[in-house]
Amino acid sequence: MQDHLKDPVWKQAIAGSQMLLVAFGALVLMPLITGLDPNVALFTAGVGTLIFHVVTGGQIPIFLASSFAFIAPIIAAKGKFGIEETLGGLMAAGILYVILSGAIRLRGTGFVTRLLPPVVIAPVIMTIGLGLAPLAVHMASGRTGDGSSQLIPYDTAIWISMISLAVTIIMSVWAKGIFRLIPIMIGVIVGYILSWFTGVVDTTAVEQAPWFAVPNFTTPAFSWSAILFMIPVAIAPAIEHIGDVLAIGNVTRKNYLEKPGLHRTLLGDGLATSAASMLGGPPNTTYSEVTGAVMLTKNFNPKVMWWAAGVAIVLAFVGKFGAALQTIPVPVMGGILCLLFGSIAVVGLNTLIRHQVDLSQSRNLVIVGVTLVFGIGNMVLGHLEGIALCAVAAVILNLVLPGEKEAWGKRIHEKRAD
Repeated sequence: MQDHLKDPVWKQAIAGSQMLLVAFGALVLMPLITGLDPNVALFTAGVGTLIFHVVTGGQIPIFLASSFAFIAPIIAAKGKFGIEETLGGLMAAGILYVILSGAIRLRGTGFVTRLLPPVVIAPVIMTIGLGLAPLAVHMASGRTGDGSSQLIPYDTAIWISMISLAVTIIMSVWAKGIFRLIPIMIGVIVGYILSWFTGVVDTTAVEQAPWFAVPNFTTPAFSWSAILFMIPVAIAPAIEHIGDVLAIGNVTRKNYLEKPGLHRTLLGDGLATSAASMLGGPPNTTYSEVTGAVMLTKNFNPKVMWWAAGVAIVLAFVGKFGAALQTIPVPVMGGILCLLFGSIAVVGLNTLIRHQVDLSQSRNLVIVGVTLVFGIGNMVLGHLEGIALCAVAAVILNLVLPGEKEAWGKRIHEKRAD
């Protein structure tokens, strides 16, 4: 570890570029799905990562970028409120992190883990993945995300999407070293090449785009409807954040929940998300893919992430680069999303299993069952719907239903002691 901390600047820059490469596939895929500008996403991922490192004192080798948890809410909110008010709601979600950070500083982590135990968070995470399944299938079949129109003939699209999916699976399971950490990027590249040969790639936009271009920044607007719609969605990523901080701590053998403290890491994540939303970018979250790269390379130097952030910011101003990203055909993304969205659902399922949530207990069965149906069925109550509503319902049911309450605060402390 100490050797990496003393690496010359050029080695740190190369290592940073490698970390960005690992994060790149998911980073740009999220804005492409939701209709946000990928160049803005690159810029806000870089800025958000730098904000996080300033807030945490540059102690943790973590990279922040586009959060998949917000895909469905962003798509729904854009249709309901428009992009500006959607960004305002996302900014409020970041502020919720800041409020949670202050509460943790005052009262410790115990109350958060009691308020948001595995039986609450797991079904919400499962809903995020399963609720997006139709979007992945529509895109894999060559249709728009809502399935309203056919963009590419089905027979062509399904071959492209399934080969893209197969390549991504093969790289995830059988590849070695750094290649195992970039299955999304390799799947996109293979799918793009295949799409080129089948004649469904249009590069006109790339030819017309300038080399240097300021990203298409968008200013948020604010309405209570959009804010109330978006804030509950932040519950699941907030808990995911705790898991990611624990994971990187296990890799580096440091207790980041104590130093710099969970309140500071959550504050950094919240400020990064709000800053991204102020500029028109997607919400940020800690990237577990990059944690995997840190574990593989044994490069624990946090300054490497500063370089990754810097490279992302520079790439954001390359006009042709952003235009090229937007030429990726729908079936390529759809095929890969069949795996990614399923993986999100499995993370939730694994949370139930790892924490041994007893679903034979009526209260647990009710919480999980109602949460899944409200979320996947896109139930609407007032200003709340889908993922936002199911998150609120899960929290309320956990608080009011009688019986022994599940908790993972104890498990967190056990992990911290390891």
